Amino acid sequence: MIHELPTPLGTLTLAADRRGALVYLGFRDHEPRPKLLARAAAADLTDDPALLAPIRAQLEAYCRGELKTFDLALAPQGTPFQLRVWAELCRIPHGTTISYGELARRLGDPKLTRAVGTANGANPISIVVPCHRVIGTDGSLTGYAGGLDLKRALLALEQGPGPFGWLG
Repeated sequence: MIHELPTPLGTLTLAADRRGALVYLGFRDHEPRPKLLARAAAADLTDDPALLAPIRAQLEAYCRGELKTFDLALAPQGTPFQLRVWAELCRIPHGTTISYGELARRLGDPKLTRAVGTANGANPISIVVPCHRVIGTDGSLTGYAGGLDLKRALLALEQGPGPFGWLG
């Protein structure tokens, strides 16, 4: 089952499997991502509040500016290349950014910048797999499924002492 969670950043849509691993996390009002939602809905999803509680608690702490590193089981569905990109995204420290080119270099081939950008855009687990931390080579904010205002808000949240309070 798909769950919704109101936050200061907007309503998050999330889904976890029967083990409690996060399968999908996105922004309801900003991301028309029917393929990702359909993939998540096809997984064996949970409604168990006990399995969803850690996800909710960590997202709440993140939005309050209290959590810098998520400790959640993840089960993103993607190609082997996408999984490599998403794993590398998780290595970008809280409060920092890198360019798409740097991400491609970290994956071993600087010529993969476009492929990295495409995989970054297909990330099914926003925030926790921090695709918002990837920016243009010139430092510009480029591409974000939730929109550039939301990307800017996530980066600002990570730069300072909790500018958002939890609404939920």
